[in-house]
Amino acid sequence: MASHRRPKQPGRTRVTVLTATAAAAVALSAQAAHADPQASKQDVKSKVDKLYEEAEQATEKYNGAKEKQDKLDKQVGDLQDKVARGQEELNKLRNSLGSMATAQYRTGSIDPALQLLLSSDPDSYLERASTLDQLTTKQAETLRQIAGKQRTLKQERQEAADKLADLESTRKALGDKKKEIQEKLSDAQELLNTLTAKEKAEVTGEDKAQEGKGGDRADRSGGSRTDPGDQGKPVPESQRAGGALGAAQGKIGSPYVWGATGPSSFDCSGLTSWAYAQAGVTLPRMSQDQANAGTRIYDQGSLKPGDLVIFYGDLHHVGLYAGNGQVLHAPKPGANVRYEAMGNMPFQFGVRVG
Repeated sequence: MASHRRPKQPGRTRVTVLTATAAAAVALSAQAAHADPQASKQDVKSKVDKLYEEAEQATEKYNGAKEKQDKLDKQVGDLQDKVARGQEELNKLRNSLGSMATAQYRTGSIDPALQLLLSSDPDSYLERASTLDQLTTKQAETLRQIAGKQRTLKQERQEAADKLADLESTRKALGDKKKEIQEKLSDAQELLNTLTAKEKAEVTGEDKAQEGKGGDRADRSGGSRTDPGDQGKPVPESQRAGGALGAAQGKIGSPYVWGATGPSSFDCSGLTSWAYAQAGVTLPRMSQDQANAGTRIYDQGSLKPGDLVIFYGDLHHVGLYAGNGQVLHAPKPGANVRYEAMGNMPFQFGVRVG
């Protein structure tokens, strides 16, 4: 016969646990649904800013290595030319001695001194030639000069080759770092793509750049030499500084590109070096070197339009002071040349180019 017992009811403890679990789940769902969007944007901004800073640090190091390699390429080329000329002189000497040896061979004997001179090792000859009196003073001096020159050039060529190898290794390491940063930037871009256009502009700072364009255009007259009647607008310290800032102003909207020095794209130090070049001033390539290109100014209130402005503790970012607390710079990957408030970055000092 079928049992008609009443099913056992869950105990009070079990009911309490189930109720608490359900309540927690509801609370978590509500919390997720009402998550602070501002906190999410701030997290994205912090991550993107960090990646941009790392990317620019790597760029400046890459710029330095590239600049050194270019200089070494020229040095190595000069050394190779010297080696070629030295070898040519040695060949001419051996040819002349060979003619003498040929003449002596026809008479049935070759001077021991000539045999040594025709050897491929000038140093061995010099060690043994002291026992022979049959070498003319002119021949001995010429051979000594060539042997010494060969030794020097060989050492210099080896030194240059070693430096090039070191630089190639450095460039490879920096290239690897660059690739790593680009991958991180790609990840950050994916995060940015989850935001609305307005939120993305807020995170990247493009909204502030757009809002400030009207005022920036008004301030641009402060970036070049102004008329005495213009009141309240800062004047550059020198015509060259004004010319550099004016040149940079003409590049507003140009994209930031790794290692670029213009005229259509720039990185931070590429923009400043290009701008000053238009004013007839040659600046070093790296921001850290540009930091030593003139007189340092630690008081922001003493800055003049066209002065270089250095940011961050390791001096990896540089721009041009544009007046009224603004810097004109190539900000970071994904952004264009623009004005920005100096307070948005950790100011270190200005540099008045001499």
